Amino acid sequence: MRAVIQRVKRSSVTVDGEVVSETGHGFNVLLGVEKNDTQEEADYLAGKIARLRVFEDENGKMNKSITDVGGSILAVSQFTLLGNASKGNRPSFIDAEAPERANALYEYFMQALADNGVSEVKPGVFGADMTVEIIGDGPVTILMDTRTMRK
Repeated sequence: MRAVIQRVKRSSVTVDGEVVSETGHGFNVLLGVEKNDTQEEADYLAGKIARLRVFEDENGKMNKSITDVGGSILAVSQFTLLGNASKGNRPSFIDAEAPERANALYEYFMQALADNGVSEVKPGVFGADMTVEIIGDGPVTILMDTRTMRK
C-alpha cells in the first residue's frame, strides 16, 4: 500500500458538483492499494498514520499525533499512486489491485484507522471521478509505502 498523508486545515471530496465528504483539521490520506496487499499491511499503515507525530505541541514542535489533537481523516482511494512511468511517458497501472479487492482493502483500512483511535474517518467515493480539495496546513506531506517501510 502506498499513502500520501497531508496535514490539512480542511479537505473535501466533490462528485458531480456535490460535496459528498468533508473534514476539518487533520489529514487527507490518498491511498493506493497494490496487488497482493493484505489486511496486515492495512493494519500496519493505519497504525503508523494514527501515531504519526506531525501536529504541534505547546512548544511549537511536531510532537503530537492525530489522535492527540482529535483530528479527522478524509481517506481517498487513488490507484494512480501505483503508476509506473519508468518506461515511456504514459504510466502503467499494472501493479494496482483489481477494483473489487482494492475497495475491500480501502474499506478495511478506514476501519483500521478508527480502530487505532482516529475519532472521525470520512471516505471518498471509490471509483468515482472526484474533485479533491485540500487546504494544506504547513505544508506537511508524508509518503508511506508498506513495501519499503518494514525492511
